[in-house]
Amino acid sequence: MSNEALWILLLLINFGAILLIYRLYGKTGLFVWIPIATILANIQVIKVINLFGFQATLGNIVYATTFLATDILSENHGKKEAAQAVFIGFFSLIVMTIIMNLVILFEPAPDDFAQESLKTIFSLMPRLALASFTAFAFSQFHDVWSFHAWKKRLPATRHLWIRNNASTMISQLIDTGIFISIAFIGVFPWPVLMGLFWTTYLLKFVVALLDTPLLYLAKFYHAKRA
Repeated sequence: MSNEALWILLLLINFGAILLIYRLYGKTGLFVWIPIATILANIQVIKVINLFGFQATLGNIVYATTFLATDILSENHGKKEAAQAVFIGFFSLIVMTIIMNLVILFEPAPDDFAQESLKTIFSLMPRLALASFTAFAFSQFHDVWSFHAWKKRLPATRHLWIRNNASTMISQLIDTGIFISIAFIGVFPWPVLMGLFWTTYLLKFVVALLDTPLLYLAKFYHAKRA
């Protein structure tokens, strides 16, 4: 199966998972999804692939769903709940980084086969965590603020797609710029770095456009539950 086909499959799985967990558990489900997505994205981003003729990092889909989750929380449950979800994401990332870096300090047994693989992935985590934490903080709080700013300017019962996309597109641009700068400057040459920046943002942009119907479905589920 090609990378492009796998990417589309991964997109559908992520969309289906976030929609299912919200339908089953409401806002609690999104509070669970945020740390899942944050941790998975920071592991996947280490892998660079060729996709649609460009080099790109993985993790873009699952990370983009965190913006969808906070937008659903903002729309259906309020600004306070969305901000709480952002803090949960911070906490999960910090705890994962600390615990996994302690894990790789343990002396492995002679028959161990996982140590070097764990070191390859998680020894990068402090820098990736700093990049992700900083990017997550600025972009997610901007997304929550921007979503509610648009909600005040436009009728609350209309233009949901504008609130979703206008807040998310700028927030993801902020996120991508901060993350790529902190995580990969000095790791990749500048031409590769700029390529990763634009392809990463473009993929997030596409995911944000495609997830708009899910926001309407989540609003329908919330109204039906109420």
